[in-house]
Formats: sequence, structure tokens, C-alpha cells
Amino acid sequence: MKFNWGTGIALALAAFIIFILSFVYRVMFNDEYNHHLVSDEYYKEELHYQEQIDKMNNANNLEENLKILQTEKGLEVVFPKEFDTNKIQGTIYLQRLSKKELDINVPIELMSNVLIIPKEKLLEGRYDVKIDWTYNGKGYLFKKKIRY
Repeated sequence: MKFNWGTGIALALAAFIIFILSFVYRVMFNDEYNHHLVSDEYYKEELHYQEQIDKMNNANNLEENLKILQTEKGLEVVFPKEFDTNKIQGTIYLQRLSKKELDINVPIELMSNVLIIPKEKLLEGRYDVKIDWTYNGKGYLFKKKIRY
């Protein structure tokens, strides 16, 4: 067999394709790489997207919106002082896009207008915070990306 420039190009192309396919195989079939959607109920949640927009508008129209503060105790969620804390209900959802097992879901149970998520529950990294709460039957939604 004679080795010329056409044979060299064909071998280089074949080597490149094998190289790329080995990465594709590794990512698809290796358990080390966890593939999941941001939400398992993506399409069901999409149907209620207008409700989320309305709740976010309700939260933005408040005189004082929620605040998220990082302290040595952990993550402090400060609710508006104008509201009676006994009437606030909802959940705080901290989502780690890197690994679903690190997501945190905390029900809102307030004694004062501050809720603390202890630092023992949190790992360093990025969280997408979603606070969905109701007060006197009116829904509110607060979203923020934080780095802890």
C-alpha cells in the first residue's frame, strides 16, 4: 500500500472521528456524568408560567421585597416587616444545577420576619433560589441566583 497525501488526510479524519466518538461514548454511558433535566415536570410547569409571572409582579410591587443575606449562621431570608409572619406560608427551594441531590427544599415556618438556613446544610457554590410564598391568599415569587 502506498502512503500519499490522500491516505494521510483519510487517516487523520478517521483518527479525529474516533477521538470525538470516544468522548461522546464516555459522557453518555459513564455513571460519573449525571444527566438530568432542570425539572422532571418541565412541561407541566410550563403551563403555569403566567401564574409565576403574576406572582413575581406581586413581589416586585411590594414596598419592601425579600432580602437574602449571607451571614456566619448561614443564609438569612428576610421577609417584609409589614406582613404578619403567622400568615406567611410557602417553600424555599435552593437548586444546585451541578447535582440534583444537593437541592434543598425548606418549608417556610416563621417566628420572626427572618428565616435562617443553617450553613451546615449549604455547600460552597452556586444556587438558584426560588421562594414561593402566599400571604392572605395572594401569591408571591422571588427568584435569585446566589453564590455561597
